[in-house]
Amino acid sequence: MNFIEGEILYVAKPLNWTSFNLVSKLRWKLQKTLKVKKLKVGHAGTLDPLATGVMIICTGKSTKLIESFQYQTKEYIATLELGSTTPSFDLELPIDGTYPTGHITRELVNQVIPRFLGEIWQVPPAYSAVKVDGKRAYDYARDGQEVELKPKLLVIDDIEVLDFALPILKIRVVCSKGTYIRALARDIGLALASGAHLTALERTRIGNVRLEDCWQIDDLVLHVENDILSANQPVIIN
Repeated sequence: MNFIEGEILYVAKPLNWTSFNLVSKLRWKLQKTLKVKKLKVGHAGTLDPLATGVMIICTGKSTKLIESFQYQTKEYIATLELGSTTPSFDLELPIDGTYPTGHITRELVNQVIPRFLGEIWQVPPAYSAVKVDGKRAYDYARDGQEVELKPKLLVIDDIEVLDFALPILKIRVVCSKGTYIRALARDIGLALASGAHLTALERTRIGNVRLEDCWQIDDLVLHVENDILSANQPVIIN
């Protein structure tokens, strides 16, 4: 591997790590091992801290390919809890509302879920990185300010129910760039005449890259530390 010239790495993001944490740890290890002061390292497709799964990390000249990965189809396994909501639509913030669920049957779920297949308009979450007048939406939200977020046209290529046992609904979603699964959970809750928020989210695929193709971060760090040095890769000092 030549990380300075450019490599493309498939990494499984751990729970509670930010995407930035993952990139920073890898960059630090590469710079230390290769004895370089600077090294381009970037990722395609940010995951929330409470999400896990596939991340594509590029180094060196391969960072030019990041945008092409951004536009590839993504697959997620999402676990929703019906009957309650949070301001962030996941477990980052505490529950702020509860709603009835007694009317929700498997038949109703089977009727509602297909409505989200194909082109849909989605309003991003208030707690998101969407920019409004040069400021991130989550900054407004944390300051207690409400801003109007414009709906975006997205494509859901496939959506299916994997498991349902009140109040838990587990779904698989294949979707386009820019889809907020947290917002999808919100909208599914509304469509069921109730509420919903995410309790777990795993990205299982980006394009043709699947979770089973990914390094665990500790294994990758060990590989960088041991295998690269033992291979006597030329060291470039900037």
